Amino acid sequence: MRKQIVAGNWKMNNDTLETAALLDALNAAALPEDVRVMVAPAFTQLTQAKTLTENTAIEVAAQNMNAAASGAYTGEISAKMLLGIDIQTVILGHSERRAYYNETDASLAEKVTTAIENGLEIIFCFGEELQERKDNVHFDVIERQLRVALFDLPASAWKNIILAYEPVWAIGTGETASPEQAQEIHAFIRQLIAKQYDAALAENTSILYGGSVKPNNATEIFSMQDVDGGLIGGAALNADDFLKIVMAF
Repeated sequence: MRKQIVAGNWKMNNDTLETAALLDALNAAALPEDVRVMVAPAFTQLTQAKTLTENTAIEVAAQNMNAAASGAYTGEISAKMLLGIDIQTVILGHSERRAYYNETDASLAEKVTTAIENGLEIIFCFGEELQERKDNVHFDVIERQLRVALFDLPASAWKNIILAYEPVWAIGTGETASPEQAQEIHAFIRQLIAKQYDAALAENTSILYGGSVKPNNATEIFSMQDVDGGLIGGAALNADDFLKIVMAF
């Protein structure tokens, strides 16, 4: 049975004091037992976040990692380093990493392989840009991204895969895909997985929506049959907004 998940990607936000204030507010809330709640702070705040969420239901994820085990990669973080501070989940392939740091489907496949080999859970991000949707090639783009980065994995690896569909045109723009658009893509993704593997694996894979989810649209988006939650950006930086989204199922 696939899980309902709300994951807050803090991006390059929240210093030590801000992290403490936000997590204190989240810790004070009564979270639903049937929703996995995650936060993804900056690398510098991961240990702090782990300490502050100890003995709570809130999980802490990393925003990125390098494919290499070690080496001369200044500023980078390895899977072993994440595991060393008890981080079990990592976001890979976020649209900003693709756009600003030239991450490709091929390079992400290497990161995915490393993460799986180290037993990490992955929130794998993918999605089309505005021109690709206007050109009506968004289905092709999504299939390519999944095929290159994930479809060479054995079926057994998928127990550690969470998917996050990001319509790039709806991130940080205030635009949001309609619930029907989100459902259409999520259903297509599930069909791709079923075709590549089997229907049971497809049904057990959580697929999150990651395009400007807010308290005022979360309930409608999450009500779609194949939408299993959200990867939340800006709204995750405000405790009240984030909690309303968590409660939106």
